[in-house]
Amino acid sequence: QVQLVETGGGLVQAGGSLRLSCAASGRTFSNLGLAWFRQAPGKERESVSVVNWSGSNTYYSDSVKGRFTISRDNAKKVVYLQMNSLSPEDTAVYYCAARPAGVSMVTSRDGYFWWGQGTQVTVSS
Repeated sequence: QVQLVETGGGLVQAGGSLRLSCAASGRTFSNLGLAWFRQAPGKERESVSVVNWSGSNTYYSDSVKGRFTISRDNAKKVVYLQMNSLSPEDTAVYYCAARPAGVSMVTSRDGYFWWGQGTQVTVSS
């Protein structure tokens, strides 16, 4: 079992930045593949970014590529999502997710076993 707790959401103006954090407990952190998803009102939950167990391999959706950066600190058991150049279209609840680490970079929500409670990000225009 893995427990995930997200922090760092809030209200920011367009063009601004936020950094989300997700602290994990319950399993060896370096054995986890980690991801950030988001869900806007009335929309499906979508993959934003994925990072492999070591942090050496990352994935970004086209909508955030070049603006968001995922990273992890295995010693602190935390995964981060640095979000820059935010726009109102980024407004959503952001979720941290984990799965047992594997070879593939999994972007489907069905591939993740453990989820945080979510943190709201609101970008005003």
